[in-house]
Amino acid sequence: MWYLYLDESGDLGFDFVNRKPSRFFTVTILLVKGVENNRALINGVKKTIRRKLDPKRRRKTIDTELKGERTSIKIKEYLYNQLLNIPFELYCVTMNKRQAFAKLADEKSRIYNYMARLVLEQIPFGEPPGRVELIIDKSKNKPQIQEFNAYIINHLQGRLDPLIPLDIYHRVSHQDYGLQATDVFSWGVFRKYERGDIEWFEFFRDRIRYNGEYP
Repeated sequence: MWYLYLDESGDLGFDFVNRKPSRFFTVTILLVKGVENNRALINGVKKTIRRKLDPKRRRKTIDTELKGERTSIKIKEYLYNQLLNIPFELYCVTMNKRQAFAKLADEKSRIYNYMARLVLEQIPFGEPPGRVELIIDKSKNKPQIQEFNAYIINHLQGRLDPLIPLDIYHRVSHQDYGLQATDVFSWGVFRKYERGDIEWFEFFRDRIRYNGEYP
């Protein structure tokens, strides 16, 4: 069983005159192989939340979700130490929005789908995984979800053995610990491009198997 957690950092706004969108947009996939490794990943996130965000078990009164943008560097380091012995991999693509085609500014869903495909293309499926689960942060409406699923399935059909089941799930991040871990790492890659800040990036850069740029 392979688990692919997909999340993004930055935004897909293109109005640099009247608004202040991010200059870059990063899509990241965290790949973890095997049920036991996935369980260990989830437990590492849970432990970080329990010990660092909710030490006195006051879940109803404090934020108990790991987010790259607002989680402190010390908590990020603690999380990474919990995941140190788990063989997960990171695949990322970052778009320089100022260099992207202006005509795509109104086709955000198309851009997102295409970038997700760019990341998936870098994952080597040569080793039969048995089953593949792709888990995505739920940020789309129903028609967009259907469009995304069809687009990704069509792409992966040519790369996956037809006997290998592929399941795609769209989940809210505060209910999925794998997505929370992915968000924290994705933010580190995004921050490197957006602000030139590599403090957090340096901690996990050895886990990155691909870090591409678009266009």
